[in-house]
Amino acid sequence: MGHLIKDTIAKKNIYLIGAALLVTLACIILAAVTQNFVLPLVPVVLLSVVIFIIFLFREPFLGLMATTGYCFFLHFLSREIGGGISYGLGIEFLLLLTWLSIWYNANRFDFSNLNNCLFWLTFSWFLLSVAEVANPAGANITGWILELRSSALYPFLIAPLGMLLLTTPRRLNIFLKTIILFSLIAALVGVKQKYIGLSQGDQLFLQDNPTHVLWGQIRYFSIFSNAGQFGPSQGQFSMIAFVLSFSVKKWWKKIVLLVLSGLFFYGMMISGTRGAMFAVAGAAVAAMFLTKRFKVFIFGLIAIGLFYGFLKYTSIGSGNYAIVRLRSSVDPNDASLNVRFINQKKLAEYMKSKPFGGGLGVIGSFGHKYNPDKYLSTIEPDSYWVKLWAMYGIVGFTFWFCIMMFLFGKCTGIIWRIKKPSLKVKLIALLSGNAGIFLCSYGNEVMNDMPSLIIFYLSFGVILIAPKLDKQLSNK
Repeated sequence: MGHLIKDTIAKKNIYLIGAALLVTLACIILAAVTQNFVLPLVPVVLLSVVIFIIFLFREPFLGLMATTGYCFFLHFLSREIGGGISYGLGIEFLLLLTWLSIWYNANRFDFSNLNNCLFWLTFSWFLLSVAEVANPAGANITGWILELRSSALYPFLIAPLGMLLLTTPRRLNIFLKTIILFSLIAALVGVKQKYIGLSQGDQLFLQDNPTHVLWGQIRYFSIFSNAGQFGPSQGQFSMIAFVLSFSVKKWWKKIVLLVLSGLFFYGMMISGTRGAMFAVAGAAVAAMFLTKRFKVFIFGLIAIGLFYGFLKYTSIGSGNYAIVRLRSSVDPNDASLNVRFINQKKLAEYMKSKPFGGGLGVIGSFGHKYNPDKYLSTIEPDSYWVKLWAMYGIVGFTFWFCIMMFLFGKCTGIIWRIKKPSLKVKLIALLSGNAGIFLCSYGNEVMNDMPSLIIFYLSFGVILIAPKLDKQLSNK
């Protein structure tokens, strides 16, 4: 019976490959005859989509990896292809297909994995966000819908996928290798922008975003939405790669991970994003704390303190643009920093009478577009924390902050109880990366944009089910 099933699957694969080759051949002939090399691509793309969906419904894990990859290249596609298409809808499309595949293969999954704090907290936050549509401040419904996606819908749909699909050590390894590979591509594209040049899409982006050129220097943004997302992501992966180097035994793997860590750190530097430094510092402190080694923790704090002193109390490296940008992040007299403090004071005064905020989509880019008549739309949040405070009010912000603190505390306790050293190091890498992105989001909108958002919640999902992974490794 087993051989019959294998033969049947093999035949189905042969038929698919054969059909694909025939369509490809037909398209080549059509292109040669008509001298139109664009139109023949349409059936190829459609056939590729059909084949992808077939394989996705055989293995939902493929959907998760495809979604992760798409989140990395989402903004790159938007810049380079354009066409007035809402590429963000591709995330919903892939998530929908992945969840349909899980439903189709429901007998293969242990849904008891979802009965934990991460699922119920993201669900509660989603319900609160939906209820914000009735906020008496009267924010525009379109802005509410668009803001709801990144603020609550994506976390609610993504976090459970980590608990259902990243359920084996092998899949965890594939996930880690995949996101590191995509981050490597991002780093190389950033280096390419600096030393080889910008694409046409990059140049158009700079025309529309003049703040990415400061003092005649470009703040490189790679494949991401902006430099403010590129820098923190590279800082996060710099620490992830560095921590993971302690989980491998072969010397060449250690060297590869350390080289990657250095490359990602360089990617962070050329982004010119000051807040990215806090992604590295936050991740480093969290990683040292999670090791439960007091001496390492103290030594690390001293090293971070010395680096802070180097930036604040010396002028070494002042001829280097990247160091100058980092140094401005610890300068209390920095003009940009003071503008942020002034905006926060304005918000504090206005928010006294709005404990539930002004509603979703009332501030930031959606505020400018859909709520120009609202006072909050005239103030730049410059911070995801501040943005949540403005939208949800002090009540909602406190609830969200407590959720984050609870999840970090819960995951810390889980990691400390993991027995397998290699698994523990991988989990430390993921949670410390989350800590860095969370801290960095105080200065920029980071954890609500892709790909940081999907990595953030998948990492929480993996850690919440890590005890089961630990048992699997212990039984081998």
